Amino acid sequence: MAIVVKCCFDRQIELPQSCVDNPIVSKCTSNNSKCCFGMGTPRYKHLVDHIYPNSPQEGLVKNNMEKLAFYAISSPEKLDRIGEYLLEKASRDISRRRYGFVKIAMEAMDQLLQACHAQSLNLFVESFLRTVQKLLESSEPELQILATQSFVKFANIEEDTPSYHRRYDFFVSKFSSMCHSNHPSPETLTQLRVAGINGLQGVIRKTVSDDLVENIWESIHMDKIVPSLLYNMQDSRYEKDSENHEPIVDDCDIDPPSSAETVFRELVGRAGFGHVDSVIKPVLRHLDLHGLWLPNTFAVHVFKILMFSIQSQYTYTVVESLIIHLDKNSKTAIKIRTSIAEVLAKIIAIAASDSVGPTVLEIINSLLAHLRTSAGRQRPTGHEQDEEQLYQDALIHALGEFAAHLPNYQKIEIMMFIMSKVPSASGGNRNLAEKDIVLQRICLQSLLMVSTKYNSVQMTQTFPQSFLEPLLKMVTAADCDIRLLIFRILHTLLDRHDNYCRLTKPTTDVNNLDLVLVSCSRQDAIFMHKFGREFYISLYESLELENNDVDNIEAIYSTLALLLVELYSEEMVLDFLIFILTIQDLALTSTLLSESQMYNLHILVISLFALIPKIIPLPLKDYADKIIETRSSTSAFHLLPPMEEMHTVKSETPVPNGCLLEQSQLIEILQSAGVDAARLSSSPSMLPGATSLGHRHSWVESAAAMKGSVTDIHSNLDSGSSTPGIQRKYPNEDLTFEAMKRIISENPDAKREREAERQNQLYETFRTTSFNELVTKNIIDDEETLQATINEIFSKLNADSRIISPSSESRLAVTSPQGQKPMYELLFPELFSY
Repeated sequence: MAIVVKCCFDRQIELPQSCVDNPIVSKCTSNNSKCCFGMGTPRYKHLVDHIYPNSPQEGLVKNNMEKLAFYAISSPEKLDRIGEYLLEKASRDISRRRYGFVKIAMEAMDQLLQACHAQSLNLFVESFLRTVQKLLESSEPELQILATQSFVKFANIEEDTPSYHRRYDFFVSKFSSMCHSNHPSPETLTQLRVAGINGLQGVIRKTVSDDLVENIWESIHMDKIVPSLLYNMQDSRYEKDSENHEPIVDDCDIDPPSSAETVFRELVGRAGFGHVDSVIKPVLRHLDLHGLWLPNTFAVHVFKILMFSIQSQYTYTVVESLIIHLDKNSKTAIKIRTSIAEVLAKIIAIAASDSVGPTVLEIINSLLAHLRTSAGRQRPTGHEQDEEQLYQDALIHALGEFAAHLPNYQKIEIMMFIMSKVPSASGGNRNLAEKDIVLQRICLQSLLMVSTKYNSVQMTQTFPQSFLEPLLKMVTAADCDIRLLIFRILHTLLDRHDNYCRLTKPTTDVNNLDLVLVSCSRQDAIFMHKFGREFYISLYESLELENNDVDNIEAIYSTLALLLVELYSEEMVLDFLIFILTIQDLALTSTLLSESQMYNLHILVISLFALIPKIIPLPLKDYADKIIETRSSTSAFHLLPPMEEMHTVKSETPVPNGCLLEQSQLIEILQSAGVDAARLSSSPSMLPGATSLGHRHSWVESAAAMKGSVTDIHSNLDSGSSTPGIQRKYPNEDLTFEAMKRIISENPDAKREREAERQNQLYETFRTTSFNELVTKNIIDDEETLQATINEIFSKLNADSRIISPSSESRLAVTSPQGQKPMYELLFPELFSY
């Protein structure tokens, strides 16, 4: 006789009566109890089997799941077997398309992962990952999304023990392919892409923090991860077709672009120094392959994410990579290069604050190298030239943005570095090739951009000598546009109180000028005392150039006005007055300048002279007003502002009487105000601080340094200054007690007056004496002078040789009998052969 019972698998089993009578079986079969009669079945399998409900819609049996979890915690050595068994059941259910039971298996694995943290968890993880892989390999989007969610939960778990043998290359490839899903259903497409993005985030979190697992920063992985993220970031929404531009998922909070951007920021933020390049290269390659440089809105967005997400000390590597990429694309279309340069200009300021040392000059040098290359490609005219100009402007803007966020001392270094790259900046060559002129202009535009970002405090710091000297030499460049750039640089650096906007045009109406005046500091006074003459000489030489237009002369006016406003002092004003008198003399005597240029120089003089009493309380205003009124009343309007390229002269005399500054009247006015104006008594042709006539390249100054010049007319030639061991004694040098007492008690004004009188005599000598007479006075017979000098030297030697020892005296026969040849002619006959 047989009896039918139910086992734990809910199956009807017929058992013989002998088995049913067994007390164990009868206990299990009573009250519909379930039992497995395979006495060798492990307990973990019983527990796993009990978590499955009769119908998948019922979901996981929670009570039995708690029992399984307790068992796994109590017996962690069984975890790997539990995982294998769950994998086996899930694989069977996938093949039978019983997807409900597959979800139950994955839910059970998730709970076991959350509950167990034992060292043997690694073995369970292997089964878990194989299960996730099985789901991802299926063609059902539902299972792929389920597997991704489980993987993300696993990625957020911190394991106690490291793993040595896991590989995530399959997951990287699969999640990346999900990011590019093109499923026909828009809702499913969105879910798949978000799942792929989240899966990549899980891989990143699981691998970046564990050095023992696979290196996620290798190019084989980054070339899949980064483009997948960028592909989703570049689209803000998904469309059904190319003609419908409405959002597809209106009621869904899942946004692939936002998710991709979050993961991209996390990836970049986790990149160390050696891994930054692994992220940037795929970014650049993706932008190139998909043509995302034109327009460059998305490229700017991506690189800003890079700059703000990366660790601050590595930001300069992004700039360097972009510059290198720009160099690699040197032969691509000009529009693409311009877009790359614009991206660089918009992100380079972020890296400036964290760039120190050689990195700063390295970046600047790279930008200048691209500018030099662009200058070599530039054509004189045409559409390509305009596009090349846009490219150069983008690079210059990038350079300026980089410099704007650097400290002042680094800006000075950058300006000096750029100045060293300007062609002929140190050589003075005024005949340059067209390519050099273009490069010169580009470098100066870069220098101007940096100077606009610099805040001048002290002129000694703003103008180091190694920077000021080449800058002033460029003031006399042959190209008038180059000179304008130099003047704009000077204006930017000199203007510390925003006075330039009020001093752009010459004017005699100085009462309406709202200038900001600050007393000259001691450091600035020392600077002007040291370099003021260099300023004046350079500006004077610039005024002598024949191709000066109105803009050039107005720029010189602004430069001189800023010097006066920013560095004014009583000593500086006297030099200033001497200089404007020199300019007036140039306007009267120059044979190279046109009439309009001379008139503009007169306008320059009166405008600067009218500005002086506005700045320093000297009684010069009435005299300035008198000259201005005289020019107006005598129809000499061409001598009053504004400047013009071609003047219309209505006056019978181009320069009527009373329209010029008179040196004698200036001296009288200043002396009446208690100012020592002795320096003004010198010739108007003398530049401030000069000790000889003319400016730096005057032939008169060169003649004054020649042997036998007019400065030594009343003194004999003395070779002692060039003879070793013989000290020259100057005519005026007298080191007696009476002489020293006289020097102490002597009035210094009297000495200055004598010196000024001597200079006037010297000046009158050159003006009134004919050229032939000057030559006759200054020519000396070189042969007679040389012979007399040699005789004098050997005579001294003969006199000194008398104290030599007797043996030497007898051997050398120093003294010569009367009528015989001198000793030196006997010893060195070849030197005295006639």
